[in-house]
Amino acid sequence: MVGLGAWQLGADWGSVSEDDALAVLATAVDAGVNFIDTADVYGDGRSETLIGRFLRERGADHGITVATKMGRRVAQEAANYNMDNFRAWNDRSRANLGVDTLDLVQLHCPPTEVYSAEAVYDALDTLVEEKRIAAYGVSVETCDQALTAIARPHVASVQIIFNALRLKPLERVLPAAAAAGVGIIARVPLASGLLSGRYDEHTTFAADDHRTYNRHGEAFDVGETFSGVDFATGLAAVRRLAPLVPSGATMAQFALRWIIDQPGVTVVIPGARNPEQARANAAAADLPALLPDQLRVVTEVYDDLIRPQIHHRW
Repeated sequence: MVGLGAWQLGADWGSVSEDDALAVLATAVDAGVNFIDTADVYGDGRSETLIGRFLRERGADHGITVATKMGRRVAQEAANYNMDNFRAWNDRSRANLGVDTLDLVQLHCPPTEVYSAEAVYDALDTLVEEKRIAAYGVSVETCDQALTAIARPHVASVQIIFNALRLKPLERVLPAAAAAGVGIIARVPLASGLLSGRYDEHTTFAADDHRTYNRHGEAFDVGETFSGVDFATGLAAVRRLAPLVPSGATMAQFALRWIIDQPGVTVVIPGARNPEQARANAAAADLPALLPDQLRVVTEVYDDLIRPQIHHRW
């Protein structure tokens, strides 16, 4: 299933007007998207607030699941992941989205020790009992963090970077999640646009774009930018993948279809800056399943170019 990632709608990396943000949401939903992923920190609440406005305009029977995240608005110390903060963050997100109960709340890539803290899961269970949230999950940076969370009894979902340039989750995370009945939300599916096929050695990004200011992890985990892959190496990989793209499809649609075809993936959440991107991303779900030879080449390119650089890191 193709969902919508709403980081861009917070305008944290490049300007997106309110009208454009609402148009993206409308186009995605009209194209069949019924899962939207956001976070309280995206635009310091702007993304949540715009989604809440959009849902109200759609009416009570919109049928859309909204996943949000919490935890990145404070210093990243395990002690900050406590019940008092959870309630405060939860109240803010419910107000932003205009709902009494949040569909899914995810811990937003917290410190590693948080994933194994009993008190954290007890607090999350309490929020479910209080009907503040319907379910909870985690967003992770590493496969080990994902596996720790999957082992917990009430974790509904794990959000992880997974794309044709980041294959490590195939080894253990996806099988473990499937066995435990835990949903997998695949984020950064286009490797920050690398897998769109639109970039080359001359491409530049705005100063307020994380593809400029976080190339080496200056602001947050470098794995969130181009999936941690060196830009030049990523370009070389995409050029080898380009001949696999089916006639009538784009490189981005091929990359999204590759993720959809992996057993255990629940939803993939590409972002979109405009309605055209949202419509094209949703259409990837309509492509035929990829052929074994196409899947094999993706693995070969990863093994040749990407594995030595990043496989050990996340």
